Parts: sequence; structure tokens; C-alpha cells
Amino acid sequence: MTDGYFGEDVAATYDDDSQFQVVDATVDVLESLAGTGRALEFASGTGRIAVPLAARGVPVHGIELSRAMHARLAAKSAAIPVTIGDMTTSRVDGRFRLVFLVFNTILNLTTQAAQVACFRNAAAHLEPGGTFLIEVGVPALRLLPPGQTTVPFLDTPDVFGFDRYDTATQAMSSNYVGAGGYRSIPFRYVWPAELDLMAELAGLRLRDRWGGWDRSPFTHESTRHVSVWEKP
Repeated sequence: MTDGYFGEDVAATYDDDSQFQVVDATVDVLESLAGTGRALEFASGTGRIAVPLAARGVPVHGIELSRAMHARLAAKSAAIPVTIGDMTTSRVDGRFRLVFLVFNTILNLTTQAAQVACFRNAAAHLEPGGTFLIEVGVPALRLLPPGQTTVPFLDTPDVFGFDRYDTATQAMSSNYVGAGGYRSIPFRYVWPAELDLMAELAGLRLRDRWGGWDRSPFTHESTRHVSVWEKP
């Protein structure tokens, strides 16, 4: 088993990114959904969310593919058990009140079949009435001029970043060019309605969809969404 695209070079600076400044709001929502039950984080990573959620008294278990990322979590807290494996197939004993997958990580599954398998695995871990939460961006295809396939998202003196889209296959990649060379990470973008169908295939039903962690309404102008599906 390898760390894929999230080896030590990424793990070492993963928590430094300014996009990770909504931890408290994220944990507020997750705590309210978990209640007095257990929570399972798919792609628990460096523990950016799992550690503060556990600090609030929620029993948290993780599933993580990258050993380098998990080493960062373990250094923060030895009390959070983590299963090293793939979130589409790895199983954890018991049932959970909440399964969650944040910050676009569903897109790391680069086929529709893998994304469907992720929903089915989440549903298999949930107790009746439990919820599966995903945070993910809305595909930025409205920003694509006719005939173009790339959308810049980062332009600093040190790094230039752009997303490349293939609208025929829903394949995309995030690409970084800088002093360290060129780096590309593959994804598969997915629309909210397609996620709802995946949930239905897994026996889940949509309960809530917000435009952010502040539970603001999701509209046609929203650039991302936090969606919650419930197991009947």
C-alpha cells in the first residue's frame, strides 16, 4: 500500500494551508450531527478535524489511506483509532451515528464506481437514523470560456495553480507550477444531483444541503456545498 498523492511532502505542510480556517464551524456542525453517538471520518488525514471533534467528547474513528498523513494525526493524539485503508472498502467494527468526508475528498475517487462504493461503505457503517456528510466544491465549469479546459485558482510569486477539466468524462486535475517543479493531482468532479443518486443507490436520502458550514442556503451561485444524507 502506498500513500498515493499524499506522501510526506504533502503531509508536512497540509495543515498550513489558509483554506483550512473553518475548523471551528466544521466541528460545530459535525458535533451537532453526532450527538452522543460515534463518528467515523473517511480520509481522516492529519486529524485537522478528527482531533478537535474528539476533544469535544465525540468518539471518533478514522479511515486513512496515507500512512504519512496518519503519522501527523498520531503525533497529535494517540487516542483516535485509525484504520489504514481505502474508504471505499475498509470496514470498522460497530455502527456510527455520523460518517463524514470533508474538503473535496470525494473527488479523490476518480471513477463513478469508486464514488458509489464510498456511499455504500458509509451506509454500511451507519446506524438507523445516522447521517453521511460530504463537503465538496461545485464544479467551476461556468468559468470555462468556449474551447478552453483550464481555470486558474492560484497565482502567487511562488506558485501558479490551475484546474484542468474534461467535460466528456468528468475527469479533472489540480496542477501546481513553481520552484519545486510541476505537480498534478487527478480528481473526478461530481454534481450535487449525481451525489444524491449515489446516496439513493446506497439506501440514503437527502436531509440537508447548505452553501457552507454556516448552514447558509445552497443556491445556483454557491461554489461549494455541505450535504447530509440520512439512513432511514
